[in-house]
Amino acid sequence: MWARFPNYAVFRHKDNRKWFALVMDVSAEKLGLPEGRGKVWVLNLKLDDPLLTDMLIQQNKGFLPAYHSSRRNWISVLLDSSAPLEDIIPLIRRSFEVTAPKSGRAGRT
Repeated sequence: MWARFPNYAVFRHKDNRKWFALVMDVSAEKLGLPEGRGKVWVLNLKLDDPLLTDMLIQQNKGFLPAYHSSRRNWISVLLDSSAPLEDIIPLIRRSFEVTAPKSGRAGRT
């Protein structure tokens, strides 16, 4: 995507080009994590429920306020096994649905 950030990858809808996920390696200290961890991989996802976002952040150390995105609508997920995969997959699906074109949201996969 960007020459300055060659490891970043954006996932977007084909029809409306909206992002539904962003994978990036970020300095742990920028996420408020302990120093010495170096870079960590995160997945940013768009959610439509601020209460869900807050709950995920408070109840699981693998979910953080979004890095480099709107913290009200996005969440960062650590990709270091601290967030269970079975919790991440439905959030990817939800982010995909939330960002889909309004006319075709129902029934998309």
